[in-house]
Amino acid sequence: MSELELIIDLHKNSERQGPGSKNDTLRALNFLTFPSEKFLKVADIGCGSGGQTLTLAENLNAQIIAVDLFQEFLDELNENSSHFGLNNKIKTLQKTMKDLPFEDEEFDVIWSEGAIYNIGFEKGIKTWKNYLKHGGYLAVSEITWITATRPIEIEDFWEKEYPEIDKASNKIKLLEDNGFSLAGYFYLSEDSWIRNYYKPMQERFDAFLERNKDSKLADKVVEENRAEIELYMKYKDFFSYGFYIAKKN
Repeated sequence: MSELELIIDLHKNSERQGPGSKNDTLRALNFLTFPSEKFLKVADIGCGSGGQTLTLAENLNAQIIAVDLFQEFLDELNENSSHFGLNNKIKTLQKTMKDLPFEDEEFDVIWSEGAIYNIGFEKGIKTWKNYLKHGGYLAVSEITWITATRPIEIEDFWEKEYPEIDKASNKIKLLEDNGFSLAGYFYLSEDSWIRNYYKPMQERFDAFLERNKDSKLADKVVEENRAEIELYMKYKDFFSYGFYIAKKN
C-alpha cells in the first residue's frame, strides 16, 4: 500500500475525516435564509464519508451533489444514505476539485467542511462563486488563527503545512473582496476536534497497524497523526477551524 492508500485506510469507516460535528453543521445552516418551501440544489465539495452531507439532507429540502476524490468514502456515504432513507436526496460524484463539471449559477448552496484547503481558500472562493446563483450561500470551514499572536512552534508548523492560514478578519475580507457578504462566522470547539475526530481516530490506530502488519509506512502514518494530536493539545488556544457562511452579492 502507498502512503495515500494507508491514509484512506485509516480514515475509512469513520463519520468524519476532519474536525466537525452535527451541531456545527446545524449551526452553520441557521445562517441560511431561504424560504422553507424552496427546493435547493446543493454541492458538498470534499464531502469525505459524508457525516455533514447526511445532516444537510435531513434538514434541507434539497438535491445534494456530494463530491470527493476518493471512491472509498463515497461508497460509505452511498451505503449510509441508503440506510437512512436519504439516497433520493444525495448523489455522489468522484471528482477532483480542479475538475468540477458544474455550470455557472447552478447551485443555491456550496458547502465544504474542512476541505477547501485542498484547492486553497482564495482560489476556492473565486472558483466556486461562479457555480453559485446570486443570493446563494457559500459555507466552508477553514483552519484559522483565533489569536493575534501565537508561539513560534505552531506558527512555523502551519505556515509550512498551509501558508494560507490567517486570522478570521482577513478571511472575511477576502470573501468581501470577491463578491460575498458575511452571513455568519464561528470557530469549532474542542469537542469538534477531540471527541468527534481525534479520539475516534486514536481508537482505530491498533486495528489499523494490525491490518497493515505494522509496516514502516503504517507506523509513519500513525506517528504523524499522533504528532498532530499532540500539537493540537499543546496549542489549541491559538487556532481552530473557522466556519464561514457568506452570501453571494
